[in-house]
Amino acid sequence: MTMRLTLRELEVFIAVADAGTVTRAADTLALTQSAASQALASLENDLGVTLFDRVGRRLLLNEHGRLLLSPARALLDGARGIEQLFDGAAVALRLGASTTVANYLLPAQLARFRAARPDARVELEVANTHDIVEAVAAFAVDVGFIEGPCHHPDLRVTPWRDDELAVFVGAGHPLAHRPVSLAELAEAQWILREAGSGTREEVERLLLPELGALPVALEIGHSEAIKHLVAAGMGVSCLSRVVIADLLAAGTLVEVDAPLPALHRPLYRVMHREKVVTRGLAAFLDETD
Repeated sequence: MTMRLTLRELEVFIAVADAGTVTRAADTLALTQSAASQALASLENDLGVTLFDRVGRRLLLNEHGRLLLSPARALLDGARGIEQLFDGAAVALRLGASTTVANYLLPAQLARFRAARPDARVELEVANTHDIVEAVAAFAVDVGFIEGPCHHPDLRVTPWRDDELAVFVGAGHPLAHRPVSLAELAEAQWILREAGSGTREEVERLLLPELGALPVALEIGHSEAIKHLVAAGMGVSCLSRVVIADLLAAGTLVEVDAPLPALHRPLYRVMHREKVVTRGLAAFLDETD
């Protein structure tokens, strides 16, 4: 059977899916608009289907386009990996990390990696655990580092680090500087990460069996904002110890003295099972092990 599809056609298709217009996709790929339009039309003709709904000037993926997007990304990703297999100098990595990992655990390792390979190009997508898992599954990033468990059937999940969580309040909070019962914690006003966050999932997994309830006063998508709100006296929270270490040391946050078990969670590294591990990616994985 003769292969009719080309990598250029798939590259244009993905660029249009990401950009929403042929003009912006052509700019991204350094093509003329005519060449990009021709490649997209050829792909649709070869497949015998339309891939986008035309809404004004925008192109929106239809059912056929959504079916094609993930395998097209996988195919291009594999092709790029093949190109890099025999080029020891070229390193271009796309990483994904949930917020705690990206803000507190990866920076030093990224700095060491770039110091050893100053020509390496590294992109880092920061999002919550759910979104990083989806990005890895779609081949939008090469590898992801997440805070919560992952059960996606297409991904290989590897334990990466052990992380300690702490329950804390502001120094002036009524629960500070004294023994606190579990009943008091169960009645407190909690400030927690948003649904979909690995930290939120792990906090509920660890604390709900002990407290029975976590009355949530605020849900916030950023750990830095949470720790400063708690330092200002707004409720109780539970975050990774590395997130609050600076304010604990400064005395503006206080760890709650409650009869809770040690709060530990594993952090994970996730990769697609079909991911081609290039030399550059292998070197980065060695750096972060």
